[in-house]
Amino acid sequence: MSLFEDRTFENLLASALARVPSTLDKREGSLVYNGNAPAMAELAQLYIGLDFVFTATYIATAPREYLIERAKDRGLTPKAASAAVFRAEFNIEVPVGARFSCEDLNFYVSERLAGDDTETGLSHRLVCETAGTVANDYTGALIPIEYIDGLTSANIVELLIPGDDEEETEVFRQRILDALQSQAFGGNQADYKQKVLSIDGVAAVKVHPVWNADTPPAQFIPSAEVQAWFDAGMSGITDTAVKAWITAIYNAAINKKLTVGGTVRLVVMAANNSAPSEELIDVVQSTIDPTQNAGEGVGLAPIGHIVKVDGVKLTTIDVHTNITLTAGWAWANAKPYIEAVIDKYFNELAEAWEGATNLIVRISQIESRILQECSAFVMDISGTTLNGATANITLGEDYIPKRGAVNE
Repeated sequence: MSLFEDRTFENLLASALARVPSTLDKREGSLVYNGNAPAMAELAQLYIGLDFVFTATYIATAPREYLIERAKDRGLTPKAASAAVFRAEFNIEVPVGARFSCEDLNFYVSERLAGDDTETGLSHRLVCETAGTVANDYTGALIPIEYIDGLTSANIVELLIPGDDEEETEVFRQRILDALQSQAFGGNQADYKQKVLSIDGVAAVKVHPVWNADTPPAQFIPSAEVQAWFDAGMSGITDTAVKAWITAIYNAAINKKLTVGGTVRLVVMAANNSAPSEELIDVVQSTIDPTQNAGEGVGLAPIGHIVKVDGVKLTTIDVHTNITLTAGWAWANAKPYIEAVIDKYFNELAEAWEGATNLIVRISQIESRILQECSAFVMDISGTTLNGATANITLGEDYIPKRGAVNE
């Protein structure tokens, strides 16, 4: 609703002419009329501009261009599009920078992954040249853009870090509003969320503070028997590396330096709303709190915070249902459409995972969505089961659903 919707040219001109004595000619074309009309036209444009200023001023209504400017006051910017990263296998070691094509996209080799070689080929990190989600589902053979001597096999094997599109305006707006309501500071939950979500390939995160609080530090303090065994030289232990590790733990425990107060567990979901790869988990771990420097503040986590990064887990759900199809439709033809409906529902659940304690996969949702979205060929549906049971499935706190088999 416009604040100045009544400040139109007609209303402004009428108001101005009303201030002129009626003894003067105010008809259109008169000197009075012609003297006021241009000024009122410009004033009407000024009100239009002023109305836009109000719209662009507030976070809730600002267009994207001005929303970005407002967000800079909070140190926030829209998340830029990121490129998908894959593991590719070649029959030979190819040079870094070598470019390949797959269907309509181009890729380049960014790194040799010697530790990930398999019997089928030598592993390399492959990056899509086009940022965004467009490449996330790509697999198969690669074609070299320039000749590489000895190359006979080149294939995309697995997605390591999914690409992500530029942050949508309304998603960005909500992130700004969330930042206003939850001050991100000094390693609180809002601070961790802000830092983790800024990492390419991460779509959502759950923060579990003091996640190992069920392990009281008191149980680590050595008993008299343990102290006697330690003082006797740890009988039975001969490996020096093991002895060094036990000594470090013992000294920390005996001096009461073990605590659960600074422990944080982060559970992340990949940008394609699925479980992250070990590669992505390692990226987040190294960025927030590198394992080799745990608690030292080398990463983005505050000094003293020992952070463990895990990935969201998948719960595979098989769907069995009895569907009555219209004449001329066979199950084989209808199945891909029905699977797409279930995939869409599961994807919506995954998008809600960050803000939910436990996701619930509901039979009623699956049936109603199939009836609504496949109404052209589905007449009726009944007897739907999930993993063989006629009950909804409540997932674990750090789980999202994955479609398994779909059978009639």
